[in-house]
This record gives sequence, C-alpha cells and structure tokens, in this order.
Amino acid sequence: MNRKFANILETVGNTPVVKIEKLAPDGIDLYAKLEAFNPMGSVKDRLALGVIEDAERRGLLAPGQTVIEATSGNTGIGLAMVCARKGYPLVVTMAENFSLERRKLLRFFGAKVVLTPAADKGSGMLAKAIELAERHGWFLCRQFDNEANAEMHSRTTAQEILKDFSAARLDYWVTGFGTGGTLKGVARVLASERPETQIVVCEPDNVPILGSGIAQERHPDGTPRASHPRFRPHLMQGWSPDFISSLTEQAVATKLIDRVIPVNGNEALRQSRALAREEGILTGISGGATFAGALELSRTAPSGSTILCMLPDTGERYLSTALFEDINVDMNEEEMAISTSTPSARFDTTPTKPASSTTTASIAKESPKIDAEAATYLARAIGDPTNPVVMFALEWCEFCWSVRRFFAQLRVPCRSVDLDSVDLQPGDLGGRIRTGLTARTGCRTIPQIFVGETFVGGCSELFEAHKNGSLHSLLTANGVSFDDRPGIDPDTFVPTWVQSRKSVERT
Repeated sequence: MNRKFANILETVGNTPVVKIEKLAPDGIDLYAKLEAFNPMGSVKDRLALGVIEDAERRGLLAPGQTVIEATSGNTGIGLAMVCARKGYPLVVTMAENFSLERRKLLRFFGAKVVLTPAADKGSGMLAKAIELAERHGWFLCRQFDNEANAEMHSRTTAQEILKDFSAARLDYWVTGFGTGGTLKGVARVLASERPETQIVVCEPDNVPILGSGIAQERHPDGTPRASHPRFRPHLMQGWSPDFISSLTEQAVATKLIDRVIPVNGNEALRQSRALAREEGILTGISGGATFAGALELSRTAPSGSTILCMLPDTGERYLSTALFEDINVDMNEEEMAISTSTPSARFDTTPTKPASSTTTASIAKESPKIDAEAATYLARAIGDPTNPVVMFALEWCEFCWSVRRFFAQLRVPCRSVDLDSVDLQPGDLGGRIRTGLTARTGCRTIPQIFVGETFVGGCSELFEAHKNGSLHSLLTANGVSFDDRPGIDPDTFVPTWVQSRKSVERT
C-alpha cells in the first residue's frame, strides 16, 4: 500500500473493516466499517471531496468562489478540509443546538459558521444556505440531493466493501441515514453486485420517518416544503434530519431498502460506550445507534450470518454531548484510592502515608463548587412563586418527556429548565447549574423535580409521590391546581422500553 500521498485529499477512503468479537452474539460474524479513519474523522469526508471535485469537473465552481452548505457538522468539517486544500472560502449554516466541537473545528479551518435557530431545525439551516447562495452567488453543495454525493459512495465505499468481502458471505449491510448519500450510493452497488445482501436502515425509534411510510412534502424545486410530520428532536446528531432527503427518497422509491430498524437513543449511547470499553473502538452517537441496530438484527439473523455495519465518525466529536455526560475530569473515589495506595505525588494532606478510606472518601466526595451566576439562576428558578413546579431536564431525555406528558395529563403547569438548551450553552451555564443541583440535592441524575422549593426527586420518585398522595399534598400546599380524576396511571408514561422490561420482570 502506498504510504506517501501528494496531499491530504488522497487519504480519503479505504477505511478498515474490523471484526467485532466481544460484543457479537455467538454464531454471528459481525463487522464494522470504521469511517473515523478518514482524515477528518467521518464518512462525510467522502461526500465533501466528491461534491467539490464533481463541481470542478462540470464547471459549476470557479477558482476562488465561496462554497456554502447546510450541515450538522461532519459534512462541514470535511468541506473545510477540502476547501482549505483547494483554496475555496467556505461558509456553513448550522442549527445552533449541534455540538460545540463542530463549530470550533470548522472555524479552526478558516470556515465561517452561520448559526440558525434550533427551533427551525434542519430545514431552517438548509433554507438559510439556499438564501445566502442565491444572494451572494456562492456555490451551494446541496448534499441532500446532489447525485455526486451518492456517486462518491458508489465509487469508493461500495467498492471497498465488495473487495473486503469478495471471498466471503455478506448477508446484511446496516446503516443509518442523513443525506442518504451513503445509503443510496452503497445500496445500489450491493443490489447489483451482491443481490443476496439485505440492506438494513436504522432510524431513531421516536422519529419513525421512513417507518411511517408518509411521503415528504416538497416544493417544485425538490426542497422540503416543511418538516416531516413524524419528526421530533432526537439524540443522534447527523441522523434523520426533520425531512426526507431526495437521495434517501430515491433509495426508498427504487426499493433498495429491505428493512428499517428503530433504535432507542439511550441504547445508542450505551452501545457507543460498550464499543469503546469492550472493543476499543471510538465512535459517536450515530455509530452507537447503527451498531445497536446491527445487534438487534443479529438476534434474529440465522446462525452463520455475516453483518457489516457503518460507524460514521469518531466519538471525539461528542465531548460536550450526553455521550460524555458521566465522564468526570476529576478523580473519583476509586481513582483516589489508587492514588493514596502509594506515598508519592498525592493530593491529600498526609502524603507520607496512605490515606485511610475515610480520608479518601471525604476528598472524593467533597461538595462540588458552584459559582455565583449558577447559584443565582438556580435559586430564582426553584424559588419562583409564579412557577412553583419546576423540572431540571435534558432536551433529549426520555424520562423528561415522560414527566412532561404526566404533568400535562394532570394539567399541572411545569417549567422545564433544559440544561442542554441553546440558551444555557454560553459559558457552560447549564453544566454549572447542574453542578449546583448536585450540591443541593446530592442527586446526579436527570430529571430533578421541585414543587415549591421541595425536592421531589426524579421521574420514578415523582410517580411514586403521585401514587402515595404526597404529590397532591405538595401541589395543594403551593396553590397549584391539578386534575385529580381517578385512573391516571403514571407507569403508562414511562418509556416503552422500561414498560417492556417491567413486563418481563413480572413474568
């Protein structure tokens, strides 16, 4: 293999396929194609190079012309690399709720990042990119409907898969979808060259866009007329925008998809972490989601089946997201115990001898520090007499959704402070408020619910308080009216996967 390249763009593609051993079920050969090995760490490097070089060949992109695209991050980062090397200025439009790492990486490469309101979703950032391209005469990549996107995957990704499995069976190929480029480009080649391979597409279980069978409304030029009616916010950045792209729609129309698997957001997080800790593979939330779908498939696939799933990017792009939420920067109790097991280079006050377990615990469990701004915000939110019921939440959290639906059924007005919301991003105020919550309640999980400054607990504690009547007493004491009709069962509001697990446990 050539180890010297003329420039960084020659390193795009030829990503490895790695066998999953510890997490794969017995009797199934499970493989992952690691797109993080692309130079900018994601599958979108292929798209970026393919679209720009196609535009150059067709005379659509003039030397020095500005390139613009709507992107959740990875496409923009790939374009930033390509444009930096080729000398094109780059502007990207991005919804403001995507991870901060992506904005910084784009600007590090010299790109301009124009943020759009989170409420306008993916269709909003796309409309803004179209508007700016028309106003300034910039080249718009149109990743969601540009055939060069799919063609790049037909020429590279698909050919790599055919080569890697040329002498082996390949029963299933599993992918998510965003632009639809990977899906359409690879699936059509496999359908032609390996017709025995089933194409399996994953999507968020709370956003069954493809599974719904509902068509995407479009303007005459093919752009989305509105958000898909089944869209709702979900955890997997880069997956399933709020519309069905033209490339995805074409894959559906040509019957390239054999099966659609819904994937739970929490399961995506769990499998991303499992890949890191059991297989040594670092992938993002969408990679964890695709892998979760492949595992679900493997449970019903015939023994001896071979499954290949796509892992679209690296986990490093998610440091500020829920994926790394429970990863501390300071030593925990176990790590402190390791430190104090030998006499040197320690942080406790008795460096000449190992600290006792009591000393270790007191150091590790020292109350977190809360700054004045966060403390003030917290005090005002909890002590607001006009909003005595307040929940500290995360926008993507299923248990927070459960609480919202439950309070809506009780007709109880509840203020939700979403700690991962755009408004609380500056200076990591949301994170600092959460630190203050932990100091106040001793609880690290979310949601955390207060009624009239009384800490009720999380979702489970709230539902238990409803059952034993203490919630009604709290609401009444704080002048909060509620619907007290019988028959409201809080257990019906918990996520469906929890209900299923409880059902299994009862049997």
